[in-house]
Amino acid sequence: MSDILTSMTKRPPEVISKVISRRLMPLLIGAYVLAFIDRSNIGMAKDRMEIDLGISATAYGIGAGLFFLTYACSEIPSNLIMHKVGARFWITRIMVTWGLLSASMALVQGEWSFYILRMLLGIAEAGLFPGVMYFLTQWFVVKDRAKAIGVFLLGVVIANVIGAPLGGLLLTLDGLGGLHGWQWMFILEGLPACLLAIVVWKKLPNKPTQATFLTREEAEDLEARIAAEEQAGAEAAGNSRLRDIIKDRQILLVVAIYFTHQVAVYSLSFFLPSIIGTYGTLTSIQIGLLTAVPWIFCGIGALTVPKLATTGGRSRKIATCTMVGIAAGFTLGAVGGPILGLIGFCLAAFNFFALQPILFTYPATRLSGKALAAGLAFVNTIGLTGGFVGPYVMGFVEEATGSKLNGLWFVAGMCTVGALLTLGLKMGTQDPGKSTLAAH
Repeated sequence: MSDILTSMTKRPPEVISKVISRRLMPLLIGAYVLAFIDRSNIGMAKDRMEIDLGISATAYGIGAGLFFLTYACSEIPSNLIMHKVGARFWITRIMVTWGLLSASMALVQGEWSFYILRMLLGIAEAGLFPGVMYFLTQWFVVKDRAKAIGVFLLGVVIANVIGAPLGGLLLTLDGLGGLHGWQWMFILEGLPACLLAIVVWKKLPNKPTQATFLTREEAEDLEARIAAEEQAGAEAAGNSRLRDIIKDRQILLVVAIYFTHQVAVYSLSFFLPSIIGTYGTLTSIQIGLLTAVPWIFCGIGALTVPKLATTGGRSRKIATCTMVGIAAGFTLGAVGGPILGLIGFCLAAFNFFALQPILFTYPATRLSGKALAAGLAFVNTIGLTGGFVGPYVMGFVEEATGSKLNGLWFVAGMCTVGALLTLGLKMGTQDPGKSTLAAH
């Protein structure tokens, strides 16, 4: 029996939060690592698929972005289903279907099959990120939530740190068994999601009162404190119904900022390998290793910055500074050459997940219950269309101008707009922690 169950006294909330993180986050991070590798590994395959299949830069950008359109259209229904059936079942379903479809990318024959499989992959994976965001609101109070989301987003960092070098290594299997290297990459990076889904099904509890690592008293107290925060925030903002989501200007503001953020994240994810390829005569493994460098800084940002966002005022200031940092990083990437350019990409990446966890704390201070589940999906749905716009514009500008760098100016401009929008952010209650007193 676990040390939690044998404890004779109820532990402080901060200790319980650490226990929850230790038990849940490795599994959630592992799922997101595989998800992000499977959605972004086409960045490593881009140049090879252009040669082997004749897929143009514009067609590549469209295919990369189509994932996000179908993903976005399926987000809210997916999160509402998870609210009804529970995270354990729904995340397992998501992982199995996306793993099989990601492996099926090895069957691409041309532009249309590329488009279709990317759209299907978007439908399959839809709901994972906003689902986890909603799941975390059921386990962490507001003051701990940005930190927890930041830790979860380490999955993206890990995926990019190991994914690019791994993709470069798998590309060297070209010709083995009569398959191209990019086909082996899709197969060997897609199927592990199906295996991890089995672990999720066996180990992931839906809510605190179903967890074996908390006592009944601890679980009920945690659920009461979280419910009190949600109720206080929803009442302060006047939001308790689904239709209140699109009426709340603050929710729409978060959506707009997140849109500009996602333009930057996925422009870098999908085009950084090919940009680094212009820095000299490099092997696929060398390109993969250099591609991983900015994402190391992304992890540092995710671990150090979000935990500072303990109040509404601090959250707004950090959001502004990080958006300015992203814009500055892309500007430097556009003008700096190999060394300064890579430094610029590191600066932008550092701020990616310093900002994103903070943005997703805002809806949870303004919505509750079913409206919160739908609201988080709504933010991700609309904001994530930036994942289509960014790669599309990058590919279009590359083909129109012949330069892989010119599209970075568009990204820098979008992030400058995002920085200005952060000045208007406001939580439902500027000190959500006070509302937890009602739960005691």
